[in-house]
Amino acid sequence: MFKELFLQEHKKLWKKKSARLSFFLCVLYIVVFGSFLNYQWFAFGSSGGDYSGFGNLFDGYENIRKMQEYAGQWEGKLTDETLQEMVRDYQRMLREAEAARGAGDTRREQQYAAEAQRADQRSINSWISTLYPELEDSSQTYPTLMVRYVEPDRLNGFYERRRQKVEEFLDIFGHTEEEKEYLLAMNDRVDEPYAYCWVEGWRMLLSNMVSDFGMVMAVFLVIALSTVFAGEWHNGTGRLLLTTKNGWREIACAKILSGIAYTLELFFAIAAGAVAGQLIYLGTEGWDQPIQYIKLIAVAPVNMLQAEIFEYAYLLLGAVGLALLVMFLSAVAKNNFIALVSGLAIVYLPMAMAGYMPMQVQKMFDLIPLVGSPTDIFRTNVFHLFGQIVWSPYLLVTVPVLLGCAFIPFTVKRWARRLKR
Repeated sequence: MFKELFLQEHKKLWKKKSARLSFFLCVLYIVVFGSFLNYQWFAFGSSGGDYSGFGNLFDGYENIRKMQEYAGQWEGKLTDETLQEMVRDYQRMLREAEAARGAGDTRREQQYAAEAQRADQRSINSWISTLYPELEDSSQTYPTLMVRYVEPDRLNGFYERRRQKVEEFLDIFGHTEEEKEYLLAMNDRVDEPYAYCWVEGWRMLLSNMVSDFGMVMAVFLVIALSTVFAGEWHNGTGRLLLTTKNGWREIACAKILSGIAYTLELFFAIAAGAVAGQLIYLGTEGWDQPIQYIKLIAVAPVNMLQAEIFEYAYLLLGAVGLALLVMFLSAVAKNNFIALVSGLAIVYLPMAMAGYMPMQVQKMFDLIPLVGSPTDIFRTNVFHLFGQIVWSPYLLVTVPVLLGCAFIPFTVKRWARRLKR
């Protein structure tokens, strides 16, 4: 009997234009624009061309293959010597392009410039600027990258400098000695020296793409689910539910489960499309590389695939937690608009206020569903629970969904109280 009631409520939810349109637009935005076009055009298309609206050509698939092929010559362990050779080769290509320009040979200039663009220059430059700040030349025209002019022979002590930077950052961030010991113990489990392959695709995926999905999902989830309970009053059917053979508690539970099911369907549609785009364009190369390639001062002994799994888990559990909170607000309000605005305020008001709040308050805001960021896996934020230090990512994937679940009984009782009035 309850199964039939759940299916009926789920079908009712899907009949709403707001739910269907939200699902379609969310998948379209994330899968098409946020994934496929990002790989093919916005982020990884090669530079140049009069018809490149975003400064890039529509050739991301081919360009990614060329970048992977170029990086293949450096595969192996990342050592000081390897880093120096990478920088030398990149600077050589820039000199060749400059010489060709001086000789008026446009074809050769474009050839060397294109080859230089295939180098992993952004990653390499971030390593250099982080670990060797004393080599920065202030006389260079801003924003010239350090990788363009730094002397390769001076790039020594990569891992020793990284360790020093991690310790310096922990001091600057204000960690206590106990917290520093906890985080440095994590850092000690990071394998060194790192293996190397092309990582720019993983950098874009984990530091920008997946982390942005949550903000987009939040909007469409609120639009779709804010009418689950409030919509009954908007349509004038609230009192009619009392005359059905099902009790108000069973109906409320069926509505809540249908909202969770909708959330899961939306998430897996998005995840399937995004992962398909990732496999098509990036393949599986680099899945076992350390996340320190993305942020050198990260202390987590985690590889790229593990970080991606964490980020998707954060999105899934955060989305479920948000769905439950939105349905609670829908039960409290009799007005669709109020429920909608309240749901959006849950996510975006803390984001707007965070910059004006103390760090501890900002960390608490991050525990609200989809308010934080899965990129915390690259950071060193910690909480103190019952006298124990807890790394923030552990709480970011558990607290939001538990918070949402805690509101389930209040949702049922609040809606029942309105029906009985």
